Amino acid sequence: MQTAKLYEIFKEFPKISTDSRKIETNSLFFALNGDNFNGNKFAKIALENGAKYAIIDQKEFQIKGKTILVNNSLQMLQELAKFHRSKLNIPIIGITGTNGKTTTKELINAVLSTQYQTFATQGNFNNHIGVPLTLLSMDSKTEIGIVEMGANHVGEIDFLCKIAKPNYGIITNVGTAHIEGFGSFEGVIETKTELYRFIKKNEGTIFINIDNKILKKHIKDIDIQTYATNKPADTFGHFVSQNPFLNIQLTKDCHLYPIKTQLVGKYNLENILAAVSIGNFFKIEVSKIIKSIENYKPTNNRSQLVETKNNTLILDLYNANPSSMQVAIENFKEIEAKEKALILGDMLELGEVSENEHNNIVKLLKNLEFKNVFLIGKEFVKTGSFQTFENVEELKKYLQSNKITGKNILIKGSRGIHLEKCVAEL
Repeated sequence: MQTAKLYEIFKEFPKISTDSRKIETNSLFFALNGDNFNGNKFAKIALENGAKYAIIDQKEFQIKGKTILVNNSLQMLQELAKFHRSKLNIPIIGITGTNGKTTTKELINAVLSTQYQTFATQGNFNNHIGVPLTLLSMDSKTEIGIVEMGANHVGEIDFLCKIAKPNYGIITNVGTAHIEGFGSFEGVIETKTELYRFIKKNEGTIFINIDNKILKKHIKDIDIQTYATNKPADTFGHFVSQNPFLNIQLTKDCHLYPIKTQLVGKYNLENILAAVSIGNFFKIEVSKIIKSIENYKPTNNRSQLVETKNNTLILDLYNANPSSMQVAIENFKEIEAKEKALILGDMLELGEVSENEHNNIVKLLKNLEFKNVFLIGKEFVKTGSFQTFENVEELKKYLQSNKITGKNILIKGSRGIHLEKCVAEL
C-alpha cells in the first residue's frame, strides 16, 4: 500500500498502537518486529482488543478486511510519520545531546505550553520508533512540536531529522556515552552535530550554549540564538545556591529575576537557560517563563528529590555515562548535608573504554573523600573499591540486613542496572 493511501486511513483513525496489550479503540496497530519477537503474531490479538486495522509485513498473518500488508511495517510507520510531518505546518524543535535532553525537553514544553498548544516526546520515545510515534501524535491543534532525539550510532540523528524535519534545534552537550556504538568520542560529536547540519541545510535556527567550546566549533553559517552563564549571550543567568534545590538568577532587559526551582543539581542551570532562551525567542512573557520553571517538578527519576521515612534520596536513575556521573558526584559534594552516601551503578555501553572510565569514577570518589559508597555492577566490582555488589539484588539483601538511616543518598546508574529496585529499602 502507498503511504498516501494509508495516510487517508490514518486521518480517519488517527491513533497508533504498537503494543497489542495497550490497544486504543479504533487505532492502527503496527506489527513491529524485534530481535526476540514477531509483531505480526500479535495482529489478531490487537484487532480483538479494539484496533481498527493491523499493518503487517508477513502474508501468512493476513485477515481479510482487517489487515494491511506492507513490505516493512517499521519503514511504513516511519514513512507515514514523514508524510504527516509534511502536512503539519508548525515549527518543530529537535533536541539531542549526551546529557540533559529529557529534562531540557520537559522544561521547554513547560515554558512554551503557557502560550501555545504543544506536543512533546512522551517518556523516552526518542529513537527510530519513538520519533515517528511522537510526530503521529500531533494533530491540527498542535502549534509547536518538541521532539527528543536519541542516538547510539553514527547517522542516527540525521535519519531522525529526515523524519521530523525540525526547524529549530538544540544540542544540550556532548559527552562520552554509547561509545561502543559510536566507536569514539569523535563519533559522538559527529553524530550529535548532524542536527546542526540538518538545520543549516534547511535554513533553520539553533539554540546554543555559547560557553560550550565543542559545540561552538560547529555553528558556522547557521542562524543562532545563544544562552550562557555570562555575557555576551542573548539569554544569560547564573547560579545562586542549592540546598538542595537549585536557585538561579536570570538577567533580562537589565532586570534581575530570581528563579527558585524544584530541580536538584547545579548542572540543570544550562538546561533551564535553554528553556528560557526558547521561551524568549517565541515571545513568552518573562513572568510566565519563571512561573513555569518554578512549577516544574521532576517525576521521572531525573534530578528528583524523594523524602522517605529514613533518608533523603536524590534519584538520577534514568541513565549514566562518564560525563553525567562526574557532574552528579561533584554536585552532590557541594550539597550541604551532615551524612551522605552514594549508590552508583555501572555505566553501560562504553565498550573498550569501560574499565578506564569506571576507574576514573572511583578516583573521583576518593579525591572528594566520600566514605559511604556502594558500587553495583560487574564493571564497578572490577575496581575493587568501596563496597561492591554484582547486581541490585545483592544490594537489596545487604540493605535489608544493614539499614541505612539519616542520610542524604545520591542514587545514579544506567537503566540496565535497575537501581530503582533498591529504593524501597531506603
